[in-house]
Amino acid sequence: MLYYISGGQRSGKSRYAQDFALQLSSSPVYLATSRAWDEDHRQRINRHIADRDARWTTLEEEKHIGRLDLAGRTVVLDCVTLWLTNFFTDTDYQVEQALTLAQQEFDLLLQQDCTLLVISNEIGMGLHAPTEAGRKFTDLQGWMNQYIAARADKAIFMVSGLPLSLK
Repeated sequence: MLYYISGGQRSGKSRYAQDFALQLSSSPVYLATSRAWDEDHRQRINRHIADRDARWTTLEEEKHIGRLDLAGRTVVLDCVTLWLTNFFTDTDYQVEQALTLAQQEFDLLLQQDCTLLVISNEIGMGLHAPTEAGRKFTDLQGWMNQYIAARADKAIFMVSGLPLSLK
């Protein structure tokens, strides 16, 4: 089962996904995809870790999520945006290459028999990015979001902490 949960920054995506995962499993997996880019980001990561109790198993994987053994588990993947950033920077901001690599890796993940709750940001709904890299990444994020949402069994859009069912 694939649940796709999207929304803006601080919309309640992670809290919703974590609460839902605990309804589905007494011992879910939190799949963290972020690199610690700076001290502020490290603090955000630490805050997320502190939010989870001993019921959770935390796995960290920056890109190769399809290689993990997640069979039979309930998994919260948090988040697509940070995961895509790793492909984007590692391909020197080549959108098509980053998208292809991310789609291939996501398809590998979907081959596993697990319940996935995939969190992603909707970043193209606000201001137009002032930099070329920002505009490229917004496109990359939008295309990957569409790719995941098309495969999802259920899709939820979070607004101000409230879930809106899309699919």
